[in-house]
Parts: sequence; C-alpha cells; structure tokens
Amino acid sequence: MNDMTIDKELDQTVFARLQLEGRLLNAVFKGPTSTPRRIGFRGELALRFGPQLADEARPPELSCEQVMAVADVGNPHLIFFAGWLLSFEHLKDVAEVLGDALSPNGKYFLFCDNIDLSSRYQAHYQGAVFYVLPIVESTVYNEILELLYLDKAELKKKDTAGKLDAVADAGSKFDLCFDPISYAHGLELMGPVRDPNENRPV
Repeated sequence: MNDMTIDKELDQTVFARLQLEGRLLNAVFKGPTSTPRRIGFRGELALRFGPQLADEARPPELSCEQVMAVADVGNPHLIFFAGWLLSFEHLKDVAEVLGDALSPNGKYFLFCDNIDLSSRYQAHYQGAVFYVLPIVESTVYNEILELLYLDKAELKKKDTAGKLDAVADAGSKFDLCFDPISYAHGLELMGPVRDPNENRPV
C-alpha cells in the first residue's frame, strides 16, 4: 500500500482533522491496521499549543501521551482511545480536542498520574464516558494489557498494527462498571500534580 492510499484512508476517518490541526505527533504508528478499513494511531496527541512565531512549528504546551487509538473508514467517531495524562484535570482538554470524534458507544481510557492507586472511575463528559484509572505499570500499553487480560507474550508475535488491533478489539468489548463521577467531583478527588522534571539530571 503506497503513501497516497494511506493518506486517502486516513482522510476518511476522524484522524483527518487531528492531522490537519497538527495534533498527531511522534507517531510510532499511523496508518491501516490488520483489520480492513481501519486506521490506527500510536503516539502523542497535542492538546494545547504554545505561541507560534512566524512559520515555526508550535510545540505543544500540553499533550496526552502514549496514545493508542483506532477509527474505521467512514465512521465519524473514534471507536477506541487510550492515553496518559499528568493530571485528571486535562480530561477536559482531551474531550474538547476530540470533540465530535467522541461517541457514547466508543471506549475511551485515560490513565492519570494523580489518581489514587486504588481508584477507578467512569467520568461522563460531553456525552462520552471516560474510564479513568491510575498509572501503575509505568506505561499505557502495559496497563491496558493488564486491564483487558491480554497476554503480552502472545502479542509479541504480532506487528505494531496487529498489537493495536488486538488492544482495540478487546477494549471495544470492555464492559466493567467503575464508580461514576462528574468532572467536577474528579477535580476534588484528584491528588497533587507531580513535576515531571523532578529528579531529572541537569
């Protein structure tokens, strides 16, 4: 499959707007998965940009990192999304950036650095439900495999597209219920925001 075909298929998904806005960054994978007419993305979703100087690219001031997402060609919504946030507060930014790409039927998982390690929530925002979980296993990939009971050894046999398909397919069937919270209540429950630069060598 050539690049023009890949771009044409991407343009028929909700990723087209995000691509146009320059929000799909540091892609580990972006293109057709193993499932026909499905486009996947693994990388970083820019949520807020810094000031733009002349023609310089705007570096994001805020991002949702370690994103795994899939959309089907012709479907106006994301069917699966998972990512990491430094703070639960930024769920609002994710929801506003994704906007119409969200659906009540989609499965959306956010692993937040400042959520109590024993807590799991379902947060309703803009008509969508976000499963909000703490980050324990250090990466979204490890967390989502554990949550969905996927065998890491089995997935090692697949390429990146195959891994993303397996995670998205299992995630789409996820039906456990967590404690429901509003966004406002989540802000009250969240812990302090860690400085990501703390303890880094100078």
